[in-house]
Amino acid sequence: MTARSLSLLSLLASGCVLAACGGGGSGSSSGGSAQSTSGLAKPGVLTTCTHLPYPPFQFEQNGKVVGFDVDIVDKAAKKLGAKQAFLDTPFENFKTGAFLNTRQCDVAAAGITITAERKKNVDFSDPYFDATQALLVRKGSNIPNLAGAKGKKIGVQTQTTGEEYAAGKGLDPTSFESSDALLNGLRTGQVDAVITDYPVVAGWLKQPALAAAFEVKDNLDTHEQYGIMVRKGNTKVLDALNAAIKESKADGSYKASYEKWIGPYLPKSTAGTAAKTPSGTTTSK
Repeated sequence: MTARSLSLLSLLASGCVLAACGGGGSGSSSGGSAQSTSGLAKPGVLTTCTHLPYPPFQFEQNGKVVGFDVDIVDKAAKKLGAKQAFLDTPFENFKTGAFLNTRQCDVAAAGITITAERKKNVDFSDPYFDATQALLVRKGSNIPNLAGAKGKKIGVQTQTTGEEYAAGKGLDPTSFESSDALLNGLRTGQVDAVITDYPVVAGWLKQPALAAAFEVKDNLDTHEQYGIMVRKGNTKVLDALNAAIKESKADGSYKASYEKWIGPYLPKSTAGTAAKTPSGTTTSK
């Protein structure tokens, strides 16, 4: 897809937004008339706030930002006559909607669960993904399931519903800044298990080395649905996102993207039933 043709540089450090498409660049001004007609902060550019890496939704591959969410937002950007760009930002900013409300970004996407608390600050697209949390352990672990994790060191990603879920179950989770740091915490023995979104775990387990080292011990049905955030009242962008989600499911591109980035697609997996990992184990932010 053309929306992946520029490599991601150090966005957070520089404060730069990178266009995800080469050629045909847009202007950098963000006049009010452009915002009023397209809903975009910058003419011709739909800027996505995300927190990299967060596979399989957004991550860097061969110098390009790719993933399941990227595909959906690309489709919405096309409807707005724009090209997608990315701004890497800490996940806690998604909760407040700060980057959206100051128009540094047009949307925020990173496998974000729709919650009542988050909806106080932002609007959400229609749900596009039903997900569960997974309890991942090292192979040979004596943790059999969530109940058996009490008293153990449990890792979570900060400011996520996985963190909230673990705390709500009486666990004392150790929080990590990113999904990479979370996985490394399990690798190095800083924690005995991690709780995170099943699709993230499924992406990890696609790698043979990780599939040989780790296994899912519990599939935690938390009745979560993912949505894409927009600034409150930004109906232009919201309508484009909702149309893109609906069309993707109708034209088969949702299924193709799911199977490319996540794993085998079952229609029920987007209606409350967990998908299967590449190895066939049923599990599932």
